[in-house]
Amino acid sequence: MILKRIFNPIKVVQYVRVELLFSSTVTVLVYVLFQQNALPVVLPFSVAAILGSALAIFLAFRNNSSYTRWWEARTLWGGIINSSRVLARLIITFTDSHAHQANYDKDRSEKFKREMVYRCIAWVHALRLHLRGQESWEEIQEFLPDQEFQALLVVNNKPNYLHLLLGRRVYEAMANGTLGGFDSFQMEGQLLALANYQGNCERIKTTPLLRQYDYFTRLFLYVFVIALPLALLGDFAKMGMSAMMIPVSLIIAFVFAVMGKVGEVNEDPFENRITDVPLTALCRTVERDLKELLDDHTIPEEIQAHKGYLL
Repeated sequence: MILKRIFNPIKVVQYVRVELLFSSTVTVLVYVLFQQNALPVVLPFSVAAILGSALAIFLAFRNNSSYTRWWEARTLWGGIINSSRVLARLIITFTDSHAHQANYDKDRSEKFKREMVYRCIAWVHALRLHLRGQESWEEIQEFLPDQEFQALLVVNNKPNYLHLLLGRRVYEAMANGTLGGFDSFQMEGQLLALANYQGNCERIKTTPLLRQYDYFTRLFLYVFVIALPLALLGDFAKMGMSAMMIPVSLIIAFVFAVMGKVGEVNEDPFENRITDVPLTALCRTVERDLKELLDDHTIPEEIQAHKGYLL
């Protein structure tokens, strides 16, 4: 996620270098043909104005839809943070609430709390890796027993498998007296919430923005870039400044290209880019908060923005 307000102009230009290269080639070619009296046609400016209006409509729709997807992704991860905190709190308080019972085993209960909270942390990190398509599963090895970690490596949907482990452990605790009463019902409610958040994140990940809008937006952009110098040339030639058509065309093409690129990168918020939802920082927040609830002293440092970017 980008936090800084001022961008490096060179990096911005590099971001749209393909569009600018295409625009430069077309604009210079039109100017050279015009100078050699070999240009077959000069378009009225109204043609570029109409194409620009149509392109602006497509860009506005796409950018709005892309931002909606990005914000939904961030909202879902806000829910993941909250539900993880609630689940960890329920695990700890429900377990401690049975300390007065005859079958209470302090060592067993402390082990249960630690294993469950660590599985919650492992699930959050696993979901991050799952959504980003990363394979660095050793990141969550410290949160799981070795046997469970080895079993995790062979399954396809690893966050879903961790949910299974959490569910099994809850009912094992119900059976041996670590939990009791209706404890499992409230825990299941939070597990259900986390499962729904995962499903919604996977929906965003696997369902792209309508390809029609992506294709026609790019098509209209290149058509507009071709028509723009032809439409500007007539007016600048009348003023005796035909060469000014080149920088003006490039500036206008640059504006539309940047607008298009903004929508393009925001529509996929889980690709581990600087424009994405900062999953690494959010996972670290969950890890810190849950370990703090557990009175764990191995709390890692909070992830800070680096050079204006939060990953």
